[in-house]
Amino acid sequence: MSDENNQPFFNIQRIYLKDMSLEQPNSPAVFLEQEMPSVEVEVDVKADRLAESVFEVLVTGTVTAKVASKVAFLIEAKQAGIFDIRNIPAEQIDPLVGIACPTILFPYLRSNIADSITRAGFPPIHLAEINFQALYEQRIAQLAGAQEGAANGATH
Repeated sequence: MSDENNQPFFNIQRIYLKDMSLEQPNSPAVFLEQEMPSVEVEVDVKADRLAESVFEVLVTGTVTAKVASKVAFLIEAKQAGIFDIRNIPAEQIDPLVGIACPTILFPYLRSNIADSITRAGFPPIHLAEINFQALYEQRIAQLAGAQEGAANGATH
């Protein structure tokens, strides 16, 4: 006999755009430039436990485009999701929240950023796919290195 209440459970409660800002500090002059802009992209992932089995996961994307040394535009968007995660072993929750949830949210973030860039009067920029597994592993390695450094620096 299996108890249905102990079955692993993963559910998306809601996906939403939590925050978005767009700045064009050098418009309209930047529209007259002939040079192609250089584009920098940063992506960050954060998660908060809202309740025993409920998590808010936030994927932040920042896109900065510069023509010569002038900022053409700067967009920061925070795509969020509320996820209900139950009956999952504790050691699997962190990777689920750090890899699976951002992977679900990222297409929404990409779409919102591309739409905003177009509405701002620039050709659309579509963010490249991100390997959240690699990003997660990199973050874990950095944390381990920081903890190791702190332990080595501690006096006994």
